[in-house]
Amino acid sequence: MKRDGGLWRFAKLRQVKFLNNIVEQDHRRIKRLVRPGPGFKSLTTASWTISGYEGMAMIRKGQVVRAPANDMGTQRDFIATLFGTAA
Repeated sequence: MKRDGGLWRFAKLRQVKFLNNIVEQDHRRIKRLVRPGPGFKSLTTASWTISGYEGMAMIRKGQVVRAPANDMGTQRDFIATLFGTAA
């Protein structure tokens, strides 16, 4: 496939069988929050809600440098800029 141009020439074969588990374990918290919630009326609403859940999870885990986990004002401003709303 590399010679035919169907695959990127720097692609590597991963021998790890369960590489997707890391992503699924991280996503488990989001699935638990979304399940009991009311049904989404539109795809846009679902997208905004899930983006908010994931944004707050990233802040909580310390993955966002601009919004430390212990500064609520900075977190509010970060979420407001993320969604383009006035805080």
